[in-house]
Amino acid sequence: MSDDQHDEEQTRDDFADAVNMTASQLKEWLDTDESKEVGQKPDGGGESTGHESGRHIVAILEKKQGDYTDDDYAHMRKVVGYVARHLKQEPKGDSHDSKWRWSLMNWGHDPEK
Repeated sequence: MSDDQHDEEQTRDDFADAVNMTASQLKEWLDTDESKEVGQKPDGGGESTGHESGRHIVAILEKKQGDYTDDDYAHMRKVVGYVARHLKQEPKGDSHDSKWRWSLMNWGHDPEK
């Protein structure tokens, strides 16, 4: 196995560990007001970075592994990093209806699963 194949395999494994929502669960979540409420938006409003990421994650989840592009692998690595960093920032108390959880869910990770 070449180094590139190993890196891609590691990326897929890490992505599968980070993203615990199915494509259909994530699609349904991205349609909610809560999903659209959280995250950093470009100047002037528009779609948040996390919401846009969620749409890319859905597209990745719906593809066959052999159809992944370099951009998909780059996004998978970005998702893994975001989820790992964000999980360390868990708020005290009940986080069920928190912007922290909603933001993670935009990135395909539901901390309650």
